[in-house]
Amino acid sequence: MDKVLTTPIAERDVRELRVGDVFYVSGRMFTARDAAHEMMLERGAPLPVEGIPVFHCGPVVRKTGAGWDLLAGGPTTSVRMEGLEGDFLRKFHPRVIVGKGGMGEKTLAALSEVGAVYTHFTGGAGALAAQAVSKVEEVYWLEELGIPEAIWVLQVEKFGPLVVTMDSHGRSLHSELAAKVAENMKRAKAQFLSE
Repeated sequence: MDKVLTTPIAERDVRELRVGDVFYVSGRMFTARDAAHEMMLERGAPLPVEGIPVFHCGPVVRKTGAGWDLLAGGPTTSVRMEGLEGDFLRKFHPRVIVGKGGMGEKTLAALSEVGAVYTHFTGGAGALAAQAVSKVEEVYWLEELGIPEAIWVLQVEKFGPLVVTMDSHGRSLHSELAAKVAENMKRAKAQFLSE
C-alpha cells in the first residue's frame, strides 16, 4: 500500500522519513522558485505554508474563465535555491521540498534543524504531475513575477511518487552518490594509469 501524507504535514511525520523512502502527498502544496523565495523572505508568506510542501516548479498553466488549469508541472533544478533554502525552511517550515537534482550542505543542515525532507520528483514528468492536481486554488504575485515564478497554490491528490533523497537525520543521497562516484573515478584512473 502506498504511503500518503496529507497536508498540513506534521514535523513528527517527517522525522520518521528516511533517505530512500517513497511517499505521495494529498492536500495543498505551493510552487516557489528563486524570485518567489526571495520575495517571501523579504515580505513574508502571502499564505500560511507551515506543513505545506514547496514545489520547485515553474508550471505551465492555462487561463480558464475565472480560474486556471495546470497543464504541466515539472520540477526545477533545486540547487538554484541553495543560497535561500535554509532561511526559507527556518522561517516558513514547509516540511517537504519537492524538486530535482538535490541541494547542498546549508539546506541539509536546515532540514535537520527544522524537521523537513527534500524529495526528488522525476524530471520530464510534468504531465504526470499535472494529473495529480485537482485544482489551482490561488496564484500570488503573478503580475510582479510572471507565470513561472509566481506562487501557485495547488490542491493535489496522491502527488508523486516522491523519493526522499535528503532527510532530517543528516543523510543526503546526493552527497553519498557524489562520494561514491569520486571514489570509483579515482579507482578507474589508477587502473588506467597502471596499464
